[in-house]
Amino acid sequence: MSFSIAIQADDFDVGAEYARLIEHDKRAGAVVFFVGRVREMNQSRVVSGLSLEHYPGMTERVLEQIMESARARWELISARIVHRVGALHLSDQIVFVGVTSQHREHAFQAAEFLMDFLKTQAPFWKKEITEQGEVWVDEHQKDKNASERW
Repeated sequence: MSFSIAIQADDFDVGAEYARLIEHDKRAGAVVFFVGRVREMNQSRVVSGLSLEHYPGMTERVLEQIMESARARWELISARIVHRVGALHLSDQIVFVGVTSQHREHAFQAAEFLMDFLKTQAPFWKKEITEQGEVWVDEHQKDKNASERW
């Protein structure tokens, strides 16, 4: 069983993260993962890049709490969260959330839960680089609504 988080400036390899999730595991019948990337449009703004900041120490604790909440709700075998910080460019990977379980419904629900709470609870601050200058991104109502359903 492996439950881990990483906050890093360096990019991650999705294939390596997948392999890490299932390493030495013969019980998991379901693997679900999500990869978030920097996109060129957000709220009608053309985006050329992002800068992500976090609160070291606190961010890790919050992510561990979110992970523990998911473990308490679903029958998970493993889970992994990787979140990047620093300067990111268009199409760069930002976040990896992956889970394994014996059953797909547990894996799908837990992965969605982790992303919803990561978006609303984890102390990350995102600044978009746009043609009009730098813009700090506020929390979206749709993200709040998504986390409230849990």
